[in-house]
This record gives sequence, C-alpha cells and structure tokens, in this order.
Amino acid sequence: MAEVKKTKPIVKKSTITKVKAEIAVKPKKVIAKEIPDVVEAVVPVTAIAKAGKRSSKSIKAEEELKAKEIRKSQIIDKKDIDKPKFTPKPTRTRLERRGKKFRDVAKKIEDKLYTPTDAVELATQTSPTKFDATVELHINLNVDPKQADQNIRDNIILPAGTGKTVRIAAFTDEKVENCDVSGTDTIVNSLEKGIINYDILIATPATMPKLSKYARLLGPRGLMPNPKSGTVTADVQKAVSEAKAGRVEYRVDSTGIIHLGIGKVSFGKDKLFQNFQTVMASVKLNKPSSVRDIYIKSVYITTSMGPSIAINISDI
Repeated sequence: MAEVKKTKPIVKKSTITKVKAEIAVKPKKVIAKEIPDVVEAVVPVTAIAKAGKRSSKSIKAEEELKAKEIRKSQIIDKKDIDKPKFTPKPTRTRLERRGKKFRDVAKKIEDKLYTPTDAVELATQTSPTKFDATVELHINLNVDPKQADQNIRDNIILPAGTGKTVRIAAFTDEKVENCDVSGTDTIVNSLEKGIINYDILIATPATMPKLSKYARLLGPRGLMPNPKSGTVTADVQKAVSEAKAGRVEYRVDSTGIIHLGIGKVSFGKDKLFQNFQTVMASVKLNKPSSVRDIYIKSVYITTSMGPSIAINISDI
C-alpha cells in the first residue's frame, strides 16, 4: 500500500460539511478524484482502497497464514528429530515365506539337475500334503503356439492310468458298457436343466448336430466333443474303454508350456516313471519341423503344493 502523508490540509468548515453530505450520496472513490485533499481530511485514509492495491485486511490475513505455516513446519521438524529411526526388515526369500511342511521337504532337494528316475523317486518323497497328491509334469518347449504347426497337442494313454475316477457320458442310443451316462434323450434333458454330472462326453459324428445348441454350456467346461481329442468317434465303446484306462490330452498353453498330471504319489517310482516316459516320447514325436533350435527347454516334476524338481534334459 502506498504511503500517505499524515499532515492534513487546511480546509474550511463549510467545505468539510459539503463533502460529508456528498459522501453519503456519491461513492468515496469518485469524490476522492474530484477533491482529494478535502476527502483526506474528512475520511480516514485506510477507508479508501486505491485501484490495483490490496487491502490491509488481506495483507494481515496473509501474514497470519505464513506465520501459521512456519509454526507448523517447526512442529514437524521437532517430531522428526524426536522420532526414532526406522530400520526396515530385509525381504524374506520365497522359501522362507512358505509353510513349515513345505520348508522341511524342500531341504531334500539340492540345487542341481536330476536324472528322470531320481527326480520321480524324489517327487514321491517331497509331498507335504496329507492326501494322495497328484504328480505333475511341466515341460517348457521352444515353440510359438500362435503358429498352427507349433501348437503341440496330442492324446495318449498312460500305462499306469491317472489315478482319478472319471465319469463318462456317451451321447448315443447304442448300448455302451462301462459307461456312467448314456442315451441322447437322457443327456439332452439334463443339459436343458443345466445339469452336468460327468467328466468326459463322447459322441458320434451323427449325433453332433444335436449338441451344437449346447456348445456355450459345454465349451467353457472343456466337455464339448472334439475329433482332435478323440471324443468324436464312430467306435464309442473303444473310446470309453480308453478313457477309463487312463487316456489324457495335453496341449501347450499361450507361453509354450505343457502342464500334465502323470499319476498319484501312491503309484510309486516304477509306475510314475512309465507314465513319464510315455509323455516324453509323445512330446518328442510331435516336434514341429519348423523348430530348428533346441526343442525342449526345461522339464520340471512336482506334486500338488510341493516343491519342483529340475530334470536334466540330456538324460531324457
């Protein structure tokens, strides 16, 4: 705010009286322009705010706000000084974050590549669960699933079976032995109600048109019959027998890895190794001709909720 002279000009009393009367009607700024000396004598200087200047009230409020911020910063600094220094704990390894049972069985596995026989035997000894866990095989292939010839997929029959109880439905009116559900009308009625009480659905080429309207119900569950998976065939009885014997289907995922269960821990070393050899022989047989470099990148065997065991590829 601009400085104002404290000395008041000498003005006649009659003029002062006239200005006071005009102030009641006209704005103070207008009168100040007309007769500034007289207004200065009648009206206090602080009452007239010049154009483009801040009022004393806003200046005072700003000073109080700055003082408040200074006091607040001093309090924060004092708290930081008094507060004890926090020392973060080091991040635990992935093994340390596991359960006690998992850590105990993981101690049996060394940091090395095992032969297939040793890996299968060790897998049966490193299951931390109380139930009969599934032995899983994970094969990382150097393929691109987006390429049609590199989308590895096959059906095989495991010599020792899968160890799972499989419920099979045959979508045909023919008599089929060793089948849990059979008959086109029976299966259609259950599909109309949204009831699915089987794990595998096998159909003949002639009955497939009747299942087309239920593709949205069966497809997401992986139950829609498909010739590539062996569930669409003219010999339904043979397909049912193979499914009961332990036929499984494997396929690479979007990252080029095959995940497949090859039996149960209770099978023992010999039966699991037979299934392992059958799977690996099928994978090698399906090697695409376009893959020139290394085909099998890595192979791991593990159990449900158990630690993984790396297998030496050169010994397969």
